[in-house]
Amino acid sequence: MGRAHDARLDRIEAYYDCVPRAVASAMEVGPFTLFVAEEGTGWQFYARPRWGRRGAFSADDVCRVLETQRELDVPRAIEWVDEVTPSLLPAVRASGHEPHGYPLLVMPSDVPVAADPRARPLKPAEPHLSLAMGAVSAGFAGRDEVEPKDPGKRPELMARGDLLVVASFEGNRLCGAGSAAPRGDVAELMGIAVPPGHRGRGHGTAITSTLVAACREQGVEVVFLSAGSDAAADIYRRVGFVDVGTACILDLDD
Repeated sequence: MGRAHDARLDRIEAYYDCVPRAVASAMEVGPFTLFVAEEGTGWQFYARPRWGRRGAFSADDVCRVLETQRELDVPRAIEWVDEVTPSLLPAVRASGHEPHGYPLLVMPSDVPVAADPRARPLKPAEPHLSLAMGAVSAGFAGRDEVEPKDPGKRPELMARGDLLVVASFEGNRLCGAGSAAPRGDVAELMGIAVPPGHRGRGHGTAITSTLVAACREQGVEVVFLSAGSDAAADIYRRVGFVDVGTACILDLDD
């Protein structure tokens, strides 16, 4: 018997449609909304099922949006929540592709979460921001060599409250980082990573807890994330997150 539909998924779906619009243009391609990043953004985007649309997806719909992405020379990628758009997974498979599925988790609003003293939100102009971006890249690449990265439009988004970046420290040494993008009362946690040499000491948990606490301070009620693996999901479950669905990603340029 499948999991009952969680009403928080509807709020998350509206959020997914809202967030890219701050730094991307949106175009309708059949039943999809295709987000194309503005120059200098520092992120790449994807196509998603058009918010509020009802009706089944077909393999032709999938092929059309992928071809449009190829023509625009942007990543050929589609993201969606399986429980919200159940007809898209068979349509993608019928088009000859196999997407990845990742646990989608939400922090229940009645679970108390305190900021960890090892982690703190960064300010838009502080030098640690570039180092934090480098630590995230190093963490996902599985290497300890951290090179500062251009933060792109992050300082601008942070200054207006659309982005939170949290880093964890040992003394003055930055050990990992992550971010969140609040929009109204919903926020997604993203890009939480710790380089291998700093793992096993609770920095991922410190970053996650502090991000949740910082989001709640801004009035966020629904804090969610998609985990890159079941092992990663277990870390978030220990903080208090619970599973509500499956985030599906098709990335043909990965």
